[in-house]
Amino acid sequence: MRNQVHDESQPLNPQNHNHAHWKKAAASLSLVLLGSGMTLAGGYLAGNQQQLAQKASNLAVSRVDAAPPLPNNADPNFVTQVVQRVGPAVVRIESSRTVTSRLPAEFNDPFFRRFFGSQLPQPQQRVERGTGSGFIINSNGNILTNAHVVDGADTVRVILTDGRSFQGKVLGTDKLTDVAVVKIQANNLPTITVGNSDQLQPGQWAIAIGNPLGLDNTVTTGIISATGRTSNQIGAPDRRVEYIQTDAAINPGNSGGPLLNYRGEVVGMNTAIIQGAQGLGFAIPIKTAQRISEQLISTGQVKHAYLGIQMVGLTPQIKDSINSDPNSGLSVDTDKGVLVVKVMPNSPAAKAGLRAGDVIQKLNGQAVSDASNVQRAVENTGVGKQLQMELWRNGRNINLGVQTGAFPVGQVE
Repeated sequence: MRNQVHDESQPLNPQNHNHAHWKKAAASLSLVLLGSGMTLAGGYLAGNQQQLAQKASNLAVSRVDAAPPLPNNADPNFVTQVVQRVGPAVVRIESSRTVTSRLPAEFNDPFFRRFFGSQLPQPQQRVERGTGSGFIINSNGNILTNAHVVDGADTVRVILTDGRSFQGKVLGTDKLTDVAVVKIQANNLPTITVGNSDQLQPGQWAIAIGNPLGLDNTVTTGIISATGRTSNQIGAPDRRVEYIQTDAAINPGNSGGPLLNYRGEVVGMNTAIIQGAQGLGFAIPIKTAQRISEQLISTGQVKHAYLGIQMVGLTPQIKDSINSDPNSGLSVDTDKGVLVVKVMPNSPAAKAGLRAGDVIQKLNGQAVSDASNVQRAVENTGVGKQLQMELWRNGRNINLGVQTGAFPVGQVE
């Protein structure tokens, strides 16, 4: 099964002054009360094919026909050695859930039941199954995978490379980052070695291990194509991740598997592809996955900081588009900073006095230019902490303190 996340925003095109563009950009922004419903799957396709065709051409790094140079003094069989060392710590995860189909509300009307009785259709049940990947992070059986691999599952089974099979218990899932932790009852298990995802650079080797399309223990290689790809760029605006981009082949079923460097250290967790594209795979940085997994293991849930605003990074084109749109309700006199398009009622931003039309120029003294800057600053600040904002409002600078709140899980804008 594949979970397809559609991106309703359009890539911003300086040559196109359609008023809807800035609205769609704002609608896909972070830090608003977004829903992030997931379907049970072993992999998901990010974005929709038509809308991302142009964006994909902007994101992609040209495919390299020749293999990247080997690290100094590296054995030419270093990939084989990495697989032999790391492979036993990569697992296959099978999940299933029972889904009951809903009948139209009219069938519950006493009129229908009186006249049709037993002839009325009955709710039907079906079992949905998915397959994904994961990797063991400690010898006592904690396994890291994607939330969409196990979310809503009735049963989870973990299969090791040596053939052993265990029933898994989901310790917790976090939909905003798509990270989950599964526990199996076992000891002395092989484990993965964690690398530093903050030090990744485009052009470095990348090795992916997983179970794409049910083909166990598949190994693919490539390079790190880019880092810091925003969730909005890859067509998954309801995520809070700055992704690693790789051209190592990733397919449905690879989700939750490790992305490794040439030393065999895990630097990311494979999670998404763009439909219809080649050489465009995305992974969650291991630093993010670790931070989330630690909270899931200790408390079973994750608290994300949020402000409760809808926003868009300003450019001269977006400024002109907003000002020429009679339905925008906004007037912008600067093209630098992040425009607050909407403030959610009763949110931390609303309580602090933030208004639609404000332009965020600095956070804690640091200049911001797009929504991802704000999102990163809020996430790093933590829940219940103070953010100092420098705003541009009605032609003058205003300093405002905002206390972050906990993201209200399960609510939708």
